[in-house]
Amino acid sequence: MTTRRRKRHSPEQIVRKLRDAEAMLNAGKDEAAVLQALEVSESTYLRWRKQYGGMKSEEAKRLKQLEEENKKLKEIVAEKELDIKMLRHLQQGNW
Repeated sequence: MTTRRRKRHSPEQIVRKLRDAEAMLNAGKDEAAVLQALEVSESTYLRWRKQYGGMKSEEAKRLKQLEEENKKLKEIVAEKELDIKMLRHLQQGNW
């Protein structure tokens, strides 16, 4: 029994695979053959299509950068909220 090694695909790779899949489907291949050629499951393919469908490689790369930046900003805001709560708590004399 062999286990498949999980691969992480970059946004550019995903967009390229989606383009390849679209070309294969337009050429008359059935979806099962396309998924096998891409080496992905149906759920992965559908998730990719939902998230990256219609994007160009540059757009997908920029989306990934924006998501990472957004994550960092959310962490900063959460830290500031904790600081504010702590200061309010100390200001009320509950130390």
